[in-house]
Amino acid sequence: MTEPAGARFVRGLGDVGAADAAWAGGKAAALGELARAGIPVPRAYVVTVAAFGLVMQTLDPSGAIRGAIGGLPGDDLAALSSAAAALRARITAAPLPPEVAAEITFAYRQLEVAAVAVRSSATMEDSPQASFAGLQDTYLAVRGADDVLDRVRSCWASLYNDESVTYRRRQGIGEGGLAMGVVVQRMVSPRAAGVMFTRSPVTGDRSVVAIEGTWGLGSALVAGEVTPDSFTVSKVTGEITGRRVSAKLRAHSFMPNGDGITAQPMPTALRRSPCLTDDEARALTAVGLRVEEHYGVPQDIEWALLGDAPGCPALHAEPADRIVLLQSRPETVWAARDQAPIATPKPRASDHVLVRFRKAL
Repeated sequence: MTEPAGARFVRGLGDVGAADAAWAGGKAAALGELARAGIPVPRAYVVTVAAFGLVMQTLDPSGAIRGAIGGLPGDDLAALSSAAAALRARITAAPLPPEVAAEITFAYRQLEVAAVAVRSSATMEDSPQASFAGLQDTYLAVRGADDVLDRVRSCWASLYNDESVTYRRRQGIGEGGLAMGVVVQRMVSPRAAGVMFTRSPVTGDRSVVAIEGTWGLGSALVAGEVTPDSFTVSKVTGEITGRRVSAKLRAHSFMPNGDGITAQPMPTALRRSPCLTDDEARALTAVGLRVEEHYGVPQDIEWALLGDAPGCPALHAEPADRIVLLQSRPETVWAARDQAPIATPKPRASDHVLVRFRKAL
């Protein structure tokens, strides 16, 4: 397949950096910046906000529909829900402009992978002031160009999820200028995955890295289906100063030759086995410190550890060679507390993630 002439709606992840959120969205900008810094990130491409803008020019050329949503009171949940649902339906039903579909399809085939993750990347996402994390949609294990096109539309529509619209109204953020990029990324099949904070989300201590993880995909943690293992690692000595191994009853898995994501009970013998070895926790800490040093501020990082099946540590590579990062954003809870005491620390690191990702208001 020949690359479409004058391609302008799709860019490789290597073309994106931290300063490019306006045309790629926050998630894409962060992932591209990580890749530029030499941090391992799964291969991906970005559907730029120009594609979203072209579709919206057809659906809402004057901006009146979006303006009406922006004029609704933040506490009128029924009106917000109704208006948002109507706009989402229009976006998901709209045919893609042929030039946009051609570029997305070409880039997908160039990845040459069994499946991809299709991830929303809003222009105001993951800023130091407001993360928006979890308010827009991500789709895992998407196979085939037609399904990728459908999921791109769904990601665009998720800019108008009820939770996202309500959050913007309550934050006083207008609808003008909002746009959505999309990251189409190689789907990984990790042995373990989770989050880490390069300062303690419980105490704000900047001398430690707090890691939480579970067997398989991190989606089990995001969905609140497991209580994760936790590790606290000293930035100074590399000593693991805190450890809690939880009963991880379920795991989400992706098999490249299977039928998408499966959620299965964990074997009894592995439920109370740590999902990371000490060396793996220290390797994650080292990567987290590289990211924090690059950005100059504490980070909230999503990670995956590639390898064999849960319970079978990969012996063919060093831990550092099996780590990939799926996102990094500025830590916001303690950053805000450094300025004014407006947030209460959570008892566990993962509680901050669950607050962001759960759909309940």
